[in-house]
Amino acid sequence: MLDHLGYPVSDFEKSKAFFIKALAPLGITILMEVTKEMTGGSQHVGFGISKPDFWIGDGKTAASGVHVAFTAKTRADVDMFYKAAIAAGGRDNGPPGPRPQYHANYYGAFVLDPDGNNIEAVCHAPTSST
Repeated sequence: MLDHLGYPVSDFEKSKAFFIKALAPLGITILMEVTKEMTGGSQHVGFGISKPDFWIGDGKTAASGVHVAFTAKTRADVDMFYKAAIAAGGRDNGPPGPRPQYHANYYGAFVLDPDGNNIEAVCHAPTSST
């Protein structure tokens, strides 16, 4: 349904460094950068696996928090995302674990990015898929 998602961040370089480290365990890397020279004033970076699906850019931050959930193939990937995001300066917003209130196989972890947005990694595979 969605092709891509993006939002502005208050400190572009700090957020870029955070997402490089936090998303690496999920196999998500920078696939495209748009410079100030290209746009005439703002810069953006697109992260993804096969195409840039998730974008951040400089500018005013959203008035209220944004929630973005990234797919993890395994529960171990969720655990690695959480550790990498915390090590990159993210703040805990819910450690890795089952979330049966969503469904029986939901396993997720939540961190707050440098702007306080709720960033999640989630695995929907059954317990045996660790």
